[in-house]
Amino acid sequence: MKVILIKDDKNLGKAGNIVDAKDGYARNFLIPRKIAIEANDENMVKWKEDQKRKEAEEKENRKEAEELKKLIEKSPITMKVKAGEGGRLFGAITSKDIADKLFEDKKIEIDRKKINLPENIKTIGQEEIEIKLYPKISAKLKVKIERNE
Repeated sequence: MKVILIKDDKNLGKAGNIVDAKDGYARNFLIPRKIAIEANDENMVKWKEDQKRKEAEEKENRKEAEELKKLIEKSPITMKVKAGEGGRLFGAITSKDIADKLFEDKKIEIDRKKINLPENIKTIGQEEIEIKLYPKISAKLKVKIERNE
């Protein structure tokens, strides 16, 4: 029996997929627990509409991510911090600091978890940081760290 998954199922697949399931499993387990619905003509029409909507939404999200990538890459940020001898910072610059500075200077709001900072910045200089905006879309942000006089 063909069914359309409403929720992810570890044995069959992800929500939105059309899969074959044994009749008894579908009728006695998947459908009563609202994990899947039968893939009849009416449900297939709704599924196709949902797929088109999801595809359009995905395309729009990709476009927004590409625009944000261009904006981030053309606008480097400069952070002024206290530093000791040898260019070592008092403290460190974290992904949260970078996200806050991006919002403060450029009004670009980025979740700190999307900023790929392997370890905190602890010296004066220039760093290039990767920001994950969308699957397979990342931006390189140039961050210049200067001594605060």
